[in-house]
Amino acid sequence: MKVDVIKEHNAEERCDHMRYMDDMEQISHEILNKVIAEVNSYRADDYTAGDVLRAIESDSCSPEDFKALLSPAAEPFLEQIARKARQETRKHFGNSVYFFTPIYISNYCENYCIYCGFNCHNKIKRAKLSMKEIHEEMKAIADTGLEEILILTGESRKASDVKYIGEACKIARKYFKNIGIEVYPMNSDEYRYLHECGADYVTVFQETYNSDKYETLHLAGHKRIFPYRFNAQERALMGGMRGVAFAALLGLDDFRKDALGTGMHAYLIQRKYPWAEISISCPRLRPIINNASINPKDVHEKQLLQIMCAYRIFLPFAGMTISTRERAEFRDNVVGLAATKISAGVSTGIGSHSESEDKGDAQFEIADTRGLDEIYESLKKRGIQPVMNDYVYV
Repeated sequence: MKVDVIKEHNAEERCDHMRYMDDMEQISHEILNKVIAEVNSYRADDYTAGDVLRAIESDSCSPEDFKALLSPAAEPFLEQIARKARQETRKHFGNSVYFFTPIYISNYCENYCIYCGFNCHNKIKRAKLSMKEIHEEMKAIADTGLEEILILTGESRKASDVKYIGEACKIARKYFKNIGIEVYPMNSDEYRYLHECGADYVTVFQETYNSDKYETLHLAGHKRIFPYRFNAQERALMGGMRGVAFAALLGLDDFRKDALGTGMHAYLIQRKYPWAEISISCPRLRPIINNASINPKDVHEKQLLQIMCAYRIFLPFAGMTISTRERAEFRDNVVGLAATKISAGVSTGIGSHSESEDKGDAQFEIADTRGLDEIYESLKKRGIQPVMNDYVYV
């Protein structure tokens, strides 16, 4: 597979997943090409116990060490790896964990992604919140004590245009100290506008770093364009965002290669933009409405823990989020070990914080259904200090 030359979009051809559409901003593919080269050349089975031990004992973690920590050879050493990860977490983040909650304001989507509950061909109840309803939702969330929010939409520019998302950010600024967005990828000027509206950081899941597999999973829509999605975080930083988050949806393809791609992507962006706040999310596939059989085949909790600890050792300064996709016990255990941010009081439906019933269907099933207070107390009993916010605007 060659990605060195990204061709211009030809409207007469069928949509090629490596070609930009006319409205998409193009930037350098230096980082994309480096990451894809690393992923394609990675042979996880080639690493030995000796390679893993050297990585554990090293004072700094190189990309080669990171590859060893992700390999099957590292599994017998998971306890040592977890211990080192915990040391790095305590060194850079203390014993604190940051709380946030997502708010889904629309589930309309123009993409056909076969693993996602929002995909445009899935027959679900669609909804889009009005500004009044967004106010009500955000006030209900803020009343719980949360001070950080993540705004999400389905990927539809028609139903949730940039101005609509911007107005939601303006409302969020009235209630919250830290505002993230997880929406469709945009051009740098659009990210600049949303930053001016109040957004602080941008999360984008690349889903998989295998562009051939990516093509088979994303059959229609803007999301089909692999390089445009890949470069979203860099465009967000060009637009003035304070921070960006990276993730692969573990279970879509070879999870070790996707974890490597995620880590290298974040690593290279951090080197190019040293001022940026970098974070990693660690999602696994979850069942979706109308398809409860979707689940990660080979990414069990042991493998997820290995990946998270490898991320922590390789990227010691990066924040790391553990979502409600995972069981309550696993989430509580991984906080302080590798994760530094946890979601609470979560619903992936539309309009469920201020109403007793969702206005629109959820994107996927969650595993940890506890409320904020229960998670807060559980972590305090473990000696973890919950933090609602550490930013002050003056």
